[in-house]
Amino acid sequence: MLKIKNLVKKYGDFIAINGISLELNEGITGILGANGAGKSTLLNLITDNIKRTSGEILYNGTDILSLGAGYRKKVGYTPQLQGMYEDFTAGQFMRYIGALKGMKHSVCKQETGELLEVVGLKNYASKKLGSFSGGMRQRVLLAAAMLDDPEILILDEPTAGLDPEERIRLRNHIAEIAKNRIVILATHIVSDIESVAEKVILMKKGEIIKYASPRELIDEIRDKLDKEYVTLEDVYLYYSEH
Repeated sequence: MLKIKNLVKKYGDFIAINGISLELNEGITGILGANGAGKSTLLNLITDNIKRTSGEILYNGTDILSLGAGYRKKVGYTPQLQGMYEDFTAGQFMRYIGALKGMKHSVCKQETGELLEVVGLKNYASKKLGSFSGGMRQRVLLAAAMLDDPEILILDEPTAGLDPEERIRLRNHIAEIAKNRIVILATHIVSDIESVAEKVILMKKGEIIKYASPRELIDEIRDKLDKEYVTLEDVYLYYSEH
């Protein structure tokens, strides 16, 4: 279990995260919010990439600051798509990430083959990343995040900029690898999480305004809308405007 207590992050006078408390268990939790809602800041706090101002983040009852490198080894993180080493092949990139994680070469080599197969890129292991589409690059990043079998997988806008077909393919891969681990999927694309998330966090101005299952969120708002068929997109738009 990942437990967050009264988490605050300030940048000078600006409050990016304002007193968040939350419990996360195995399965996929989606985080929805507009740009600037605090999604990426929350993820960077959970991954211990930035320092919190106050509050606690506990993994199985122990603060992650006390766990140190032992905690970071349990976390797989896919940031928003960034520049990659264009001349690296997919296999070389995976082995490079494995080395950064301190994995034994033989173990990393085996997992590289297995994970590239999971994300549908086994036949592209020797192809250079410079020739990959955006969706293929994101799948490589997802596979790399899964190296060393992390207990927590954090995905920040993993389908941003992808076409609908690539987005669905990547979403299906995420659902497949989410078993028996905590998966946090942050996005502003509602369809990415509507069909795969057990729980959804709605964020606005650094705060959690709702935390429930997609069905619970839809049922809660149904009477407030004059619509026969209500979706999670309707929920998101409603709370964005109120």
